[in-house]
Amino acid sequence: MYDRLGRALDTQAFYEDPAHRALAQAAYLAQAHRVFEFGCGTGRLAVRMLAEHLPPDACYRGVDISPRMVALARGRLAPWADRASVELADGSPPTRERYGSCDRFVSTFVLDLLPRAAILELLDAAACMLEPGGLLCTANLTLGRAPLARAVTGAWQAANRLAPALLGGCRPIRLEPLLRERGWAIVHHESVHPFGFASEVTVGCHPQDRTGT
Repeated sequence: MYDRLGRALDTQAFYEDPAHRALAQAAYLAQAHRVFEFGCGTGRLAVRMLAEHLPPDACYRGVDISPRMVALARGRLAPWADRASVELADGSPPTRERYGSCDRFVSTFVLDLLPRAAILELLDAAACMLEPGGLLCTANLTLGRAPLARAVTGAWQAANRLAPALLGGCRPIRLEPLLRERGWAIVHHESVHPFGFASEVTVGCHPQDRTGT
């Protein structure tokens, strides 16, 4: 689906960009040096981080399951080619990455595509990849609370039940309880809802390393 969408994925910017802005402000990116993004899409958030928030010596690495997304992101990140890279991945949680290999693990509008078990596996992989004091930085579709947001959420859920492929399989979720279940400390949590499209923005602190390493 994402190969077919290509640059048309950027039409979702009207509700994704406000969440990206909130996340960039809450993630202490000025103090980051090694950023890993799981599901980089067309690279829109990566450009925002590199151009506006990350220090000049910070490195960025993104992965995506779609060859088309990888090509688009590489093109967008060409001005930072000396410190930014994008790789094709198989979509599974990055369980083979080196321990402590990043200080920010970023994933936006990806977790709401995954089943619960895969979300938990990804959270555990992020815990292993983050150095002590590192931050997990996420944004996802969530359940709306205001009247318009509740109406949009209800319509989205109904469409997802009838034809999940029409929406790419994504659906509103609540991530905060899953983070707490896996031992993450919530540093920042807010909801943004432009035009009634509710997104949950969450920053979590690296928990105790459960691997014993």
